[in-house]
Amino acid sequence: MEIWKEAYLQLQNGSDVRGVALEGTDGEEVNLTEDIVRDIAMAFAEYLAERGTGGELRVGVGNDSRLSAQELKRGVVNGLGRRGCKVYDCGLTSTPSMFMSTVLEGFGYDGAVMITASHLPSNRNGMKFFTKEGGLESRDIKAILERAALISRMNYETEYHKAEEADLVGAYTEHLKKLICEEVCAGDYEHPLKGLHIVIDASNGVSGYFKNVVEPLGASTEGSICMNPDGTFPVHVPNPENEKAMDTVKRAVLDAKADLGVIFDTDGDRAAVVFADGEEVNKNAIIALMAAILSEKYPNTTIVTDSVTSDYLTEFLEKQLNMKHHRFKRGYKNVINEAIRLNKEGEETHLAIETSGHGAVKENYFLDDGAYMSVVIISRLAVCRREGRRLEDMTAGLKKAAESRELRLQIQTPEYKEYGRKVLEDFRKFAEEEKTFYIAEPNYEGIRINFQDEEVSGWMLIRMSLHDPIIPLNFEADKTGGIAVIISRIRPFLERYESLSKIPE
Repeated sequence: MEIWKEAYLQLQNGSDVRGVALEGTDGEEVNLTEDIVRDIAMAFAEYLAERGTGGELRVGVGNDSRLSAQELKRGVVNGLGRRGCKVYDCGLTSTPSMFMSTVLEGFGYDGAVMITASHLPSNRNGMKFFTKEGGLESRDIKAILERAALISRMNYETEYHKAEEADLVGAYTEHLKKLICEEVCAGDYEHPLKGLHIVIDASNGVSGYFKNVVEPLGASTEGSICMNPDGTFPVHVPNPENEKAMDTVKRAVLDAKADLGVIFDTDGDRAAVVFADGEEVNKNAIIALMAAILSEKYPNTTIVTDSVTSDYLTEFLEKQLNMKHHRFKRGYKNVINEAIRLNKEGEETHLAIETSGHGAVKENYFLDDGAYMSVVIISRLAVCRREGRRLEDMTAGLKKAAESRELRLQIQTPEYKEYGRKVLEDFRKFAEEEKTFYIAEPNYEGIRINFQDEEVSGWMLIRMSLHDPIIPLNFEADKTGGIAVIISRIRPFLERYESLSKIPE
């Protein structure tokens, strides 16, 4: 493949564009520049034009708090402008709000571009794309990047275009406030959160605006942290799965004696919470909480999750909530698309959610939106308080494993996809011959093994990473020391592969 074309295609990360936008990190050369995103934006405009009904295209552009955001935004605006689009600068805003800019009254854009790299390090950046139908698929991104590569070979004069400013954050804030008022339906309708204390951790990203959602409705946000946008992320990694991040917001909730803590990632499409007693509600627990809340409105429905969820979560969903657990592949778009597919086939599905905190609800366009999830949870907290119940009790029946761990083994060969597939094929044959290995079926990603014998009770999952030369291994065990037993059983198999990094002792 031509080098110039490969330079664009290597920016694809599933249904997103991601690359290195700032110098200064050893071994990471800048590959996402103002000129490159200009070409990509031009290709996106052509993509929209081919699917439109004619006339001037209206496209919104937003960004998170990354240091490279403004430089890349200039490229996006110029690229869209070159193709005749009317461009709207939505400023510092969240990824979910950029989708909403295509459907909110007063906006209704034909397309939207969000400049973000989610929780990745501060030298990275990227782009997400939306139409009224939702986020673009992986195949769309590939086609756009291929077209952008061709555009890059053309010669044209430098042009500069301007965008019209649009207060998307203000409109989205009002939208979320209205949802809470309608859901809680308090006696004091306009102050449904009166008396509640909610600590917000915006992770120095875009979600500081969320205080303007809950404060006018009566809640206190005293003690909130990381509210100012800062692309260096000075306090913690902007990731609700991260142990330090969760510990930071937990301490803030306990110090403030708050009723609830909410933590967002950089661009606001993921979230987790902390209960008043400091219990961290992320990964399996955030899935359980959202499912428990939605089960009251949509009983006996299906919940779609990613592949690394716990067996205890399945037990909670199916035995306590009488819902069906459909464990699918990693990747938020995979999970969302599977939920949409099930609905089309007649299987009622209202929640698609990853342990990463990407949660999408059918009633909200199946949009992965941390703010919407937070609205659902905070609304239920207010209702529970009014009815004399505790929000914490909704997930009291979710058991937790004694141990959980993830290992990520590097595949050290250029042909990593083929190599990884061979490892998984061989592992299945290996597992079929081992008496203590029980292969879980159905299973949609990798190979999941259950263990139930005198030495260990638990499970493991071996799979290929979606985008990287890595084989992740996930483990859970019911007793301390159980994961070590599982690892001892698979170590001899994995040590056969010279191009696979070793499991640490």
